[in-house]
Amino acid sequence: MIFPSSLPWTEDQSLGEHLAGSGVSRRDFLAFCGEMAVILGLGSTLTPQIVKALEQTRRPSVIWLQLQECTGCVESVIRTAEPTIGDLVLDLISLDYNHTLMAAAGSAAESALHQAMEENDGQYLLLVTGSVPLNEDGIYTTIGGRTAKEVLEEAAEGAAAVIAIGACAHWGNIQASNPNPTGAVGVSQIVFDKPVVNIAGCPPIADVVTATLVHYLTFGRVPDLDADGRPLFAYGARIHDQCPRRAHFDAGQFVEEFDDDSARRGWCLYKVGCKGPACFSPCPIFQWNTRTNWPIGAGHPCIGCTERDFWDRYTPFYDRLPEVAGFGVESTADTIGFALAAGATAGVAAHAVATGVHRARMRHRGEYSRIDVIPPGEEDELPNEEGDDGQN
Repeated sequence: MIFPSSLPWTEDQSLGEHLAGSGVSRRDFLAFCGEMAVILGLGSTLTPQIVKALEQTRRPSVIWLQLQECTGCVESVIRTAEPTIGDLVLDLISLDYNHTLMAAAGSAAESALHQAMEENDGQYLLLVTGSVPLNEDGIYTTIGGRTAKEVLEEAAEGAAAVIAIGACAHWGNIQASNPNPTGAVGVSQIVFDKPVVNIAGCPPIADVVTATLVHYLTFGRVPDLDADGRPLFAYGARIHDQCPRRAHFDAGQFVEEFDDDSARRGWCLYKVGCKGPACFSPCPIFQWNTRTNWPIGAGHPCIGCTERDFWDRYTPFYDRLPEVAGFGVESTADTIGFALAAGATAGVAAHAVATGVHRARMRHRGEYSRIDVIPPGEEDELPNEEGDDGQN
């Protein structure tokens, strides 16, 4: 364990026994399991199954490789939503190798990596951040005198499953964007014989990583994935469909430029480049920094960082998407609000005319001296011009 503990694990100790001995209350543990069930989209009925699985599990070994990347994903992952959850995650796994977080360096770090692989062959989880450069025999990233590709292939051989964290490990990210001088690729383009889960994002949300680990430890398999290898519980819906500003899009209320009156009112950011209509991510739900906020919540448009090739597909970031599914952008995004407003105005006008005619009839018959509203449920009971019984 990289992180020293005053209450180290004992041999064959279960997670439940360790947490109890560490002073973690049953209430806190159940709350953690309940939150993981919600994040995984399993519902409260499966919380007991998560509780049982995690209580009985023996501490699994986790090896975390960092290849061609900026360390931003590590910074994000270690910031889970609550300190108690972060503490539980550190107790949940044995993080046996991560060259950024561990105290050891050089040959000592390499020895820790190989020891963890040998002692847990076929059972450890392999986490990977960073892309894999292939050009010029992979010289752009070397660790301990070996290329990133060699290190990844060796570590993946004995892994039970591989979790690729962040856009770099997902597909290569900015390194793989045009012209891709290092020949960068994602983990799934190197590892073919093991399940690879892509936790997309630049950086990804920490709780998605946590929940994916919990899912594996609970069910013994990776969660259901979409066509791009991303967990469906997190990447199954578009930002556009979960965005609190969606009503403004539907109403045609758009920010025209940053810091205008529309921006201060919190209107839709589509016209200033938001890629939410084309981006699948749980950002509006999970958010960042202990659920403090997320980019759109802070007034910045989504740049689509959970999508493959987003640097080439979505730049310049402040230009509009060329199209939005279901709508013609140039003809509709500019006019949808006017069309809806016109429809609403027409409806109000029609209702006003009908109400005016009805009131005139009522006054003519002396039914009402003044009609401000039609009482609910009485619309069909009011007399018409053909007779006072309301029938033709």
